[in-house]
Amino acid sequence: MRFSAQIGVIAVIVVIIGCFLPWIEIPVLQKTLTGMDPQGTNFGRPGKLHLFFCAFALIFFIIPRIWAKRANWFFCAFALAWAIRNYIIYARCEIGTCPERKYGIYLVLIGSLVMMIVSFFPDLKIPVNKETESETK
Repeated sequence: MRFSAQIGVIAVIVVIIGCFLPWIEIPVLQKTLTGMDPQGTNFGRPGKLHLFFCAFALIFFIIPRIWAKRANWFFCAFALAWAIRNYIIYARCEIGTCPERKYGIYLVLIGSLVMMIVSFFPDLKIPVNKETESETK
């Protein structure tokens, strides 16, 4: 893909912004939770790990080396797995109370998915060795 690095950087920014936006609203408790502010619940701050994965993914999207693209698969895969885990934990019903899902959790999930897909198609020119090219003909 021609613009994979740019799309990856945009997806990283979407995930980072999504961490600070509302993820769920619990009507019984009258609380709106984000990835960075659990507001007295036991959910923790999963947005911190998203920021960690996104920081490395952003660096590796920018570096035009093959080792960086391979390392980026690792961080993007863990970011996607962490986003799916957070969606399952945050969006589930507990003791008859179902939270209302907000747009922030969907942005994190979709942004992580786009990061993973784009990491498979790096815009990288691999130099061709002239000796091996002439031997294959």
